[in-house]
Amino acid sequence: MSSKCKTDSLFAQPSFLSGVARVVDLGGTFDSYNRSADEASADLRAICSDWAAIGQDMKNAIESKGEKAA
Repeated sequence: MSSKCKTDSLFAQPSFLSGVARVVDLGGTFDSYNRSADEASADLRAICSDWAAIGQDMKNAIESKGEKAA
């Protein structure tokens, strides 16, 4: 899959320092997640990302088939 397709838009992307801080965070105050205005917009983003990944996979397969035929 290409790096153009972002499939983890609903998951948090903590930094290294955030990970180090979580070791001593016994109260769970560093927990944060990507949020959406509502469920419908989160679903729309996820579905668009899924279709973008499918399109990229199809493009890669077609290009790969063209290279093998040549």
